[in-house]
Amino acid sequence: MGQIEEELPGFGLPIKNEEDDEPMPKAHKKGKGGGFQSMGLSYPVLKGITKRGYKVPTPIQRKTIPIALEGRDVVAMARTGSGKTACFLVPLFEKLKERTGKAGARALILSPTRELALQTLKFVKEVGRFTGLRSAVILGGDSMDNQFSAIHGSPDIIVATPGRFLHICIEMDLKLNSIEYIVFDEADRLFEMGFGEQLNEIVNRLPENRQTLLFSATLPKVLVEFAKAGLSDPVLIRLDVESKLPNELTLTNITCRPEEKLSVLLVLLKTIIPSDQQTVVFAATRHHVEYLHMVLDTAGITNTYIYSNLDPSARKINAAKFSTGKVKVLVVTDVAARGIDIPQLDNVINYNFPAKSKLFVHRVGRCARAGRTGTAFSIISPEEYPHLLDLYLFLGNPLQIIPPSGSSSKIKEEITNSTQAVGSVPQDLIEEQHTALMTWHANSTDLEMMVGVCNNGYEKYLKSRPAASADSNRRVKDLKINLCGLHPIFKPYSNNSDEIRQSLLYKMKEYRPQGTIFEICSKNKSNDYVAMKTKRAFHKSNIIQHHKRLESIKEQATSNINTSSSEQKLPESNTDDINDTFKQVIVPKKRKLDQLYKPKRKKQRVTKDEDNYIPYMPSDRHTEDGLAVNNFVLDADRMQLDLTADSEEQLRLNNQMKKWDRKKMKMVGVQKDKKGKIRTESGVWISATYKSDRYEQWKEKSKVDADEDDDNGSDNEDNKNTSINRFKAPIYTHWARHNENVKEKQKRSELKNPDQILKQRIIAEKKKKRQQKQHKGKKKGGRKK
Repeated sequence: MGQIEEELPGFGLPIKNEEDDEPMPKAHKKGKGGGFQSMGLSYPVLKGITKRGYKVPTPIQRKTIPIALEGRDVVAMARTGSGKTACFLVPLFEKLKERTGKAGARALILSPTRELALQTLKFVKEVGRFTGLRSAVILGGDSMDNQFSAIHGSPDIIVATPGRFLHICIEMDLKLNSIEYIVFDEADRLFEMGFGEQLNEIVNRLPENRQTLLFSATLPKVLVEFAKAGLSDPVLIRLDVESKLPNELTLTNITCRPEEKLSVLLVLLKTIIPSDQQTVVFAATRHHVEYLHMVLDTAGITNTYIYSNLDPSARKINAAKFSTGKVKVLVVTDVAARGIDIPQLDNVINYNFPAKSKLFVHRVGRCARAGRTGTAFSIISPEEYPHLLDLYLFLGNPLQIIPPSGSSSKIKEEITNSTQAVGSVPQDLIEEQHTALMTWHANSTDLEMMVGVCNNGYEKYLKSRPAASADSNRRVKDLKINLCGLHPIFKPYSNNSDEIRQSLLYKMKEYRPQGTIFEICSKNKSNDYVAMKTKRAFHKSNIIQHHKRLESIKEQATSNINTSSSEQKLPESNTDDINDTFKQVIVPKKRKLDQLYKPKRKKQRVTKDEDNYIPYMPSDRHTEDGLAVNNFVLDADRMQLDLTADSEEQLRLNNQMKKWDRKKMKMVGVQKDKKGKIRTESGVWISATYKSDRYEQWKEKSKVDADEDDDNGSDNEDNKNTSINRFKAPIYTHWARHNENVKEKQKRSELKNPDQILKQRIIAEKKKKRQQKQHKGKKKGGRKK
């Protein structure tokens, strides 16, 4: 196996004649640490993998690809940057093999954002370029006419976002019976963004014999329910339990005041980060993104920006600028926090610290991918300290606070030199950038206006930001993060004056006078002074013990950080839900499924003494209720105040029209107002704004029907419009029947009665005479001239 791996980078053709279609010899299927050759892949697929640069499969690829090649439905979980894209592309190419004459797309890949969809399309074209398969992308914000043309081109693979793809399906009455392979990429993000109804509708349109692959970073309960309903006998591959962050990633936490954040950002970009490295800066709102973009432009740092409300073409252009290396800094919101792969990304800066720990993992997961090293800088203000503590409790790492230079506590050298510790920035560097910022704002009214806009936007952002756990808010008060020392990365830029200044500031903050106001502001012989001195001498031992107890509490709060915290997140699935949905679960060898969840405590049996127990209800109450003529409890249950009906019969009808909602766990009313709604093929009512005449207008403009009639070259009705009919959905819904009836009425019959023929001849004669008169008038006018 070692020899095969060494030959893989210089992989050549298996035989000398390239035109021969003989398959490549397969390597042994079993072997520790084998490459992609050991998976029994076809030659075009293996060649595309090699040309792309893949050498040895990652753990998630080694577990997922063989099971997917067997045709099983898979739910795979792994940490970000582990190569999940290749996990579903390699089996996809192996299943489709090559392009066939079969009508309609055979594979569908759904992504939450347009950037992730475009990135997936790029991988599809690169890895599958030797298979001859066609691919198309369907994204919101792009031209629908171009998307109609792409669908009519019968692509083998469609990469799409759920909202626009469902719009296209309803607009064109698409028939998805040809789909053999569907992938839900970043499925938890799809549900978080509110695409649940669209996903369920798309799944209802798909054939039952499809193969489904679902990739997610987390496993919330709604995802387990979706997998139980939409997948058949799925296999759960869970490799996310070993480590949440890659070992190659370095965490750097920097504390500062809120008004100094921008100065610290400029210090990092100008002083710490080399100019040839690429950096992504995450901000809270789109207003912050625009403001940071303006400031960095003023500072002479080449940058670009992306946020969700930006025009799709502008987003595409800005992303291309950064990926090609024309600019080195990309300012984004959380729209780029999931799934986007930037191969040469070196640094991530959290300008606004994320409120959720899992969002931090996805943010910093953009760098240190596929074995590369990377650094994640976090600029933290005092209001974000509890979220920082929540993060370290989530990661299970100790929170190491660098002590100030003037402190007398005994701190190990490894903590002081640690790159994951929490430290501060030298004040000289901050003041230098802060002075420049004040000058820029004074000379630019646009920057001054954007400051107010960012402040207003940040106030609204704080209202929607999840709060940190109560335990973290309590512990942060004892940690005193704001008194931390200089971070190790700033040691080359600090001098003795910085350390002396910090030591003096620390001593000033920690200074507590020995005497009270009665002792300081009074004379030595006054009654107040004598009374306080006597009281202090009497309680001297208690005062010493109190100070010792405070020191022990501070050390205990600093050391005991590795406890669990309650994080605000989606309802997680439990062991029972997983066992009901997945019959086969694949986890790392060192961990078992029972270790993933804490065992439930057995309920203690409640024993009662039959001799002395007095029940609160009689034993024969059911008999008495059945024999009762006027039961007050039943009559009271029937009586209710309902403002939607005036008679008892109408109330009864309203009760019958209610149905059980599994999510709300109660009876809810059925939607009665169908105005402006369309019933889909699966019976779901959605907004009628999805349906318009865009597709019909496009067909008339592009002459699709006429071109297809010319291509057929015969009058046989069965051969007409074959490429259109293969996309038509079966007519068994009210809306489809209504459209067909309207079209039939608008069509003109080819057979005409004698009256119609006579009328048409009279009109033709009148038109001919009118043309002759006009022609004679033009001749006379010409002679006069």
